[in-house]
Amino acid sequence: MDFPVELPEEWLQKAANLKVFAEDIEEKFVRGSGSGGQKMNKTSSCVWLKHLPSGLDVKCQEFRERELNRLRAYKLLIGKMEDKKLGKASARAQKAFKLRKQKMRRNRKSKEKMLQAKAHRSDVKQNRSKPQF
Repeated sequence: MDFPVELPEEWLQKAANLKVFAEDIEEKFVRGSGSGGQKMNKTSSCVWLKHLPSGLDVKCQEFRERELNRLRAYKLLIGKMEDKKLGKASARAQKAFKLRKQKMRRNRKSKEKMLQAKAHRSDVKQNRSKPQF
């Protein structure tokens, strides 16, 4: 059975690889919460999905439209399943690791080397200027 939303091909492929089937997913439309006023309190645009075999559930209320929330919720659920099954090998985990690695402080030796290179570059630029008499 196909998913009730039109997922991009890459997400359908991920779902097939993870053995996530549409019939295993329980879907409900519930009232949202938070800011939005009367409109939010009257409409059920928030989407709640639960994958029955694994027990994972997601709730999405990013957009005003139900269909956009529905599409986003399916993507979130497939992403959560990928994280659970693949662990550190999942795309999201690798992306988070790369970001953490980039934000880590440099060690002392590499920092000194970088600062020496900057100082050298500064000297080169200063020596370029015209001599002043």
